[in-house]
This record gives sequence, structure tokens and C-alpha cells, in this order.
Amino acid sequence: MDLSIDYLGLRLKHPIMPGASPLVDDLDTVRRLEDAGASAIVMHSLFEEQVTREGGAALRHMDAHDELQAEAASYFPSSDVFALGPVAYLERLGRIRAAVDVPVIASLNGTTPGGWCEYAALMQEAGAHAIELNLYALPTDPTEDGASVEARLVDVVREVRRVVHVPLAVKLSPFVSSMPAFVRKLDEVGASGFVLFNRLYQPDLDPEALIVKRSLHLSDPSELAARLHFLAIVFATTRGSLAVTGGVHSGRDAVKAVMAGARGVQVVSALLKHGVGRLRVILDEMTHWFEEHEYDKLSTALGSLSFARCPDPSAYERANYVQLLQSWHG
Repeated sequence: MDLSIDYLGLRLKHPIMPGASPLVDDLDTVRRLEDAGASAIVMHSLFEEQVTREGGAALRHMDAHDELQAEAASYFPSSDVFALGPVAYLERLGRIRAAVDVPVIASLNGTTPGGWCEYAALMQEAGAHAIELNLYALPTDPTEDGASVEARLVDVVREVRRVVHVPLAVKLSPFVSSMPAFVRKLDEVGASGFVLFNRLYQPDLDPEALIVKRSLHLSDPSELAARLHFLAIVFATTRGSLAVTGGVHSGRDAVKAVMAGARGVQVVSALLKHGVGRLRVILDEMTHWFEEHEYDKLSTALGSLSFARCPDPSAYERANYVQLLQSWHG
């Protein structure tokens, strides 16, 4: 069976790849991912905060004698929070690029326009075949409305596109007012594709200690449904490639993602839980499913259950919501 697919203008042997994670921090693990069948390698993110800190811009506006400086600085992540600084990140990118024969996708994470966007050009120079721009925005300012937040993110994509010519995928949050309209705006400023979705890491509260606790929970297959829903809706409305990340733990999950419209299927939590060999298991399960159902090439299944192509589009709309609520019997 022909599993090959075009993703971001890159010809991949199949859509399964590791998503952005600490797995790429070790070159031996990267090689093992390629041996397990990874069609591309997605690096973990270089954060806007790292670049801003290195440039000294984070506290530039503060007076050295201001009594609030220490408190303000405490909200900014310290350098030891990050696995790699900006220079080390570019060096690691170059080493990964030399170590594998599959495309390497660098990752940049930020939400405000600024000089940090220039690092996309350095990633390109270091050998990245493409860049994944993670727009992890969590608005807390009550004076900034939704339209302003989205306009700011569009500006970030515009700035990054200005400095690079390699493919640019934008990793999105589901929390926008109209996903099709937002994707279209990003299309217009040069996005090559979209990754659905980044995960909202929600803190927990400790009422005894009176602290807010950071918590990290790996994904499970139940998270895939929201991704499939929006993949299916935007599949026919964008010129860009679509990828899914979050909730893919089996070959059947990967089949669903492809049928909803995903050209790239990113796996992270399943690999962290079960080891990098799980990627081969997912790939083999997906291949077996398509062969068993007599598909001769994966492209035939691409988007076959998207909003524009499925037999019952109402399943993606409000009508489905109404019918589901009315169908419950105690």
C-alpha cells in the first residue's frame, strides 16, 4: 500500500511522526525514532521568553532601583527552566539534521510580535526543513478582547513568514471564536499548514498550602474527538496542510485523523508512556487497517469523513448537539 503523503510541501513516506517533546533532547533517541519509522522529526519548542531573556529585553523597561523589580522578575521564567538556550537549540537542530534522513521540523513558541521572531531565520539557516509556530496564548488581560488577541497572533505569523521561506505550520489552540475564519486569516499571511491542537495545561490548587500547583497530564484517546471535529470542519476551507496532535494512541486513531483531513499525525504521550517503539506499532496498525479495508493508497482516505465530504455533515453541526442531548434516556 502507498502510504506516502505531502505535508507542508514535504513528501513523507507516511503521516506518522513524533510531535514536539523532550524525546529529541537525546540524539540516540532521535535515531531510534527514525528506526521506528518516524516520517519526520518535530523538535520541542524554543520559547519567546528564552530569546527575550537572552537579549536582555525582558527587564529593559525597569529601573534598577525600582522596588518592584524583584517581584516583576519573579514572574519571568528563569533560564534553568529551559532544556536548551537559543544558541544550544540551534546547535541541537544542526546535529539532528545531520543525524537523520527524514525532514526535521523546528518549533518556535510565542504570542507577541517582536525581535524573537527573527530566530525563525536562524532555524532555517541551521537546516530546518520547516518550522512549527506554536501560538499558545492564554489571555488574562480583561481590556484585551478576542479580536485583539487574534489580530496579535496573526501579526506574529506575518512576522515569522517575513523572515523565512521554508514551510510554516501554525500550531493552534481550540479557543478561538471562529476556527474557519481564524485559519483563513492565517492562510492569507502565509501559513503553510495548521497543527490541531496544543494542549491547555491547567494548574491545580492546593487549598491547605494555599498555592497554585503546576500539573502535567499526558493525553489519552478521549482528547482526539475535539481535534477530529475541527480537522473535519477546516479541511476544505484552507489551502494549507493539516496535522493532528493530542490523543493519538493507536493505528485506529491515526486512521480517524487521516479521514478527518490530517496529512500529519503527531504522537507524543503514547511514546512517553510506552517508549519510542510504540510509533512502529501505531504505523503497523494503521497500515493493516487500510489494507484490510482494501485501500491501495492513503490519499484516497484523506478527508473522506471531513465536513465537506461525509454523508451526513449535520453530525459536525449544532443539529448533532441537539439530537444527542435529546437522545439521553435515564
